[in-house]
Amino acid sequence: MTDAHDGTRPPGDLAGLAERQAELVATLVAGGPPPPGFAPAQLAATRAALLRKRAGEVARHWPLLAAGLGARWTTTFAGWAARRPTVGSLRDGWDLARALHNQHALPPAAAEELAVREARLRYDGLSAPCPRRLPAVGRAGGAVAVQIAGRVRLLRPAPRPSTAPTVGGDGVPDTAGSALWISD
Repeated sequence: MTDAHDGTRPPGDLAGLAERQAELVATLVAGGPPPPGFAPAQLAATRAALLRKRAGEVARHWPLLAAGLGARWTTTFAGWAARRPTVGSLRDGWDLARALHNQHALPPAAAEELAVREARLRYDGLSAPCPRRLPAVGRAGGAVAVQIAGRVRLLRPAPRPSTAPTVGGDGVPDTAGSALWISD
């Protein structure tokens, strides 16, 4: 590597390189405009790959959130994270869970996961989460968790959508959820 002070490279050249690198990073992780000289298709592919990787990392910290969204997990996360630089997998998942809760779109298992986290840790959305020292209650999507003396208990699970079996044409419930017709 050449030192900027040895006379072989102008000092402004390194500043320009740092600026171009910052533009590239902003494009890839925060949805910034593509910097000049880069192919937009390749930038879009790299950005999508980075969002998928980031979604996988967040899913490791928030497994019930990812499982609750199922096949929609990657697209939901990518849509939410597209214009947000990462603040770490734990905090990204927490912020997404809160955003989904505010939109009334948080799956029940994820609501329970969020309530437990809210009871266990204090997180203001800006700084790193830290353990709570006093008794605390976490609520999300109808779920209620309490933390006393360092132990967290889920007091009330989040309500689940009704999954009553469908009644077929013969009046017999069909546990598979489809209408069952029996002909004589």
